[in-house]
Amino acid sequence: MNARSYQELLTSKHRLSLFLFLLMNAASSIFTILVPFQGKPAFTLPLLAIPLFCLVALLFTLQSMQQFVKKLNLFSCVIGLLWAAHIYIKSQYYAPNNQGFLLLSLFSMFFISAIALTDNFIAFCLHAVPSALVILFLDGMHNTVRIVFTTVLPIIAFSIHHLMLKRSEAFTQTLVANLYNERDRFSNLSMIDPLTGLYNRRGLENKINMLPESQSGRHFVLLLDIDHFKAYNDNYGHTMGDQALVQVAIAIRDSVRSRDIVVRYGGEEFLVLLTNVREDYAAQLAERVRRRVQELKIPHRFNQLEMTNVTLSAGIAMLDKLDVASAIRAADAALYLAKNNGRNNIQLAENVQTAVTP
Repeated sequence: MNARSYQELLTSKHRLSLFLFLLMNAASSIFTILVPFQGKPAFTLPLLAIPLFCLVALLFTLQSMQQFVKKLNLFSCVIGLLWAAHIYIKSQYYAPNNQGFLLLSLFSMFFISAIALTDNFIAFCLHAVPSALVILFLDGMHNTVRIVFTTVLPIIAFSIHHLMLKRSEAFTQTLVANLYNERDRFSNLSMIDPLTGLYNRRGLENKINMLPESQSGRHFVLLLDIDHFKAYNDNYGHTMGDQALVQVAIAIRDSVRSRDIVVRYGGEEFLVLLTNVREDYAAQLAERVRRRVQELKIPHRFNQLEMTNVTLSAGIAMLDKLDVASAIRAADAALYLAKNNGRNNIQLAENVQTAVTP
């Protein structure tokens, strides 16, 4: 679950709260119609309007599945006013001994609000307070303390509960964001070669998956290999060999464009994915890389008789239809031809066929 899916979870919770709220109000109003208090008139116009409004509100919500919190606040206000109107009209049939009906109505309102609106303090007040005010007015000061206590206590409790939920949600969102930032950081680290800081093969695969079809040119694979690197390690040791690899990696990275993808493809083998370029420009970039590495002047004695500098051989192949495997095979064949041609040179994959044709 990421930050987006966590937000979707909150949206789902708000949606369910809205549906539960409409269902409980509709059920309560229908029950009041079927089982009227003390057998008095079974319904009032506001009471009939409540299930009808709940049905319309449900259909409207199903047509527009968004902004559930705003809809819940609006529906709570409307239904709260309808219940208040119903209580006012119905209480006239019990006057002057209507205290029992008023208290029962008050408890019923807070019961619905407490069950369906636990996570929404504003909707809770919009639904319950209108009825509480009407009941306080109709009571004629007979049970003012009891009504005020019954009204204020849940509001205070729900305000504290609401504050705790908000803090909990904020903490959870921060925690989820931090966890996924850490996951992304470690995921990025898993795609980086720890020695050179270049992408590794996994990083290459990830970048290729996000690579669009070429628009202003074509994509090319440049496969490079350090000449006689085994001899370098044998003569100077692996620590010096690692230092040489780092210097070569930096030279390759600095020789190409920032949008090109540079990869440590193997031990002393590098791969550069040149994006949206012409073939002649790809060849120019490859030559720039070759010269930059040669200009590093890294001493290299690959046998006892000859002293020279570290150099690169390279093969270039076009990446057609994002078929990376085929492009790498073609670049590798071109690289093999560069090695056979004396090393420290660049060969195009299209030259391989020419070289092998009798």
